[in-house]
Amino acid sequence: MRIRIVGAGAMGRGIAQWAASAGHTVELGDVRAEAVTDAVEFVVSMLDRAVAKGRMSAADRDGSVARLVPLTDPWAAGPDVELVIEAVREDLETKAEVFGKLERALPSSAVFATNTSSLSVTRIAATLQDPSRLAGLHFFNPVPLMRIVEVVPGAATRPEIPALLTELVEGCGHRAVTVADTPGFLVNHAGRGLVTEALALLEESVAGPADIDRIARDVLGLRMGPFELMDLTGLDVTAAVIDSIWQGFRYEDRLRPSYLTPNRVVAGLHGRKTRQGWYAYGDGAEGPAPEPAVNGDGDRPVFLAASGSGETASYVEALAGALEAAGVRVERGEGPSAEALVLVPVWGTTVSGAVRAGGLPPERTVGVEVLPAAGRRRVLAVTAATGPAAARDARAVLARAAGGEPHAVTVVRDTAGSVAQRLLSSIVAVGASIAERSLATPADIDLAVTTGLGYPAGPLAWGERIGASRLLELQRALHATTGDPRHRPTRWVTERADLGLALTEAGTSVGDCWG
Repeated sequence: MRIRIVGAGAMGRGIAQWAASAGHTVELGDVRAEAVTDAVEFVVSMLDRAVAKGRMSAADRDGSVARLVPLTDPWAAGPDVELVIEAVREDLETKAEVFGKLERALPSSAVFATNTSSLSVTRIAATLQDPSRLAGLHFFNPVPLMRIVEVVPGAATRPEIPALLTELVEGCGHRAVTVADTPGFLVNHAGRGLVTEALALLEESVAGPADIDRIARDVLGLRMGPFELMDLTGLDVTAAVIDSIWQGFRYEDRLRPSYLTPNRVVAGLHGRKTRQGWYAYGDGAEGPAPEPAVNGDGDRPVFLAASGSGETASYVEALAGALEAAGVRVERGEGPSAEALVLVPVWGTTVSGAVRAGGLPPERTVGVEVLPAAGRRRVLAVTAATGPAAARDARAVLARAAGGEPHAVTVVRDTAGSVAQRLLSSIVAVGASIAERSLATPADIDLAVTTGLGYPAGPLAWGERIGASRLLELQRALHATTGDPRHRPTRWVTERADLGLALTEAGTSVGDCWG
């Protein structure tokens, strides 16, 4: 296929490298001639690096370079061009001007694709004389390494075009997911679950950025915590995406932005690119403060409060066994002794509520996370009434291990559920809301999130690990405890819990009934 790419910036040159390496002839144009020269030099250097690392043969490198065709005029006639991929700046007027010139220069048979990440594909297409020829083809940076592409049909896109683009993407070694033309498309939309809930936890002073990041990594198993991710992406970019998706979905509570971000953006605290974001970067930067040393009395006995949930009760038994194996005296019976620390396992509820309901001693009662940890970290929640000495002792007790390194223990403020539970519930809920709106198939949602965001599982598969019924119990408890509509259960989770269906199953649609 002969492909013309208009826009020779970071995305354009990445797409050019990807397509040329896969055997396609690639014309590369830009309004700035020097940008084309720089892009070709960059692609050649990347191909040379691939040869040096043994990922590409010298012959394949030479073939790829030969298929790169720099253009002096991006609007030049191109009777053989079959596909145009636009990769210019995110501005509707600019994109409309680009496609208007291309429409006059190229044959009507050429398919147009926009690499927009935030603009409506339908609105871009509406500026054309023939809007049916355009679709979205959203790549991620760096294109050769991020092996996922969103195919986005506009309202008027011809039905054969998404299939053609999917075939192209998968023929070049990437995965394609078909996504409705909605704010944020799929990956950016799904990513709001983690970031918006992390900001909400910070708003409520449940924990600081470093502790939320540690829990996200060591309990949930994410590669990067949400605040590390915002610093990498740029808070200016993240805040703009959060606002645009929230506004685009008509102020959906689940996607509600934080009041924390606007002032930080105005102050230039954008992250790595400004050397200061949630963390400091560069020479002499301290980064996150180290965790405080464990200095409590790890020999105090503990009493694990009972829980009505079968899953949580199983966790209590497992934790009791692990603590006993580490030499901790675990009290069993109707209630704690006068010296025992009381550990409360929570699932969508608060430690303070357990204190009231169970008549527990507030000064020595703390909460413990019940989600299985991906790493060696335990999480301890303190209430406003917890004695500081009791909190230090509880941390020392939970740090104990039967063998090997002691557990890291993060101390957070009591909240409904826990930091990890709220983050996970939000990730699953946003993914489920995408599925229930039929914006993408369950399989494509999970594929796009694991590939595009690097999560250990897609949101629906992750929720299925918990189980629809138990996840619904968590979401109902979060909603009832907080009264915040951001936590309300989704129809997708509720229906599947009622019917015994997996969260990853699409289920029967009305269309299936007419087979």
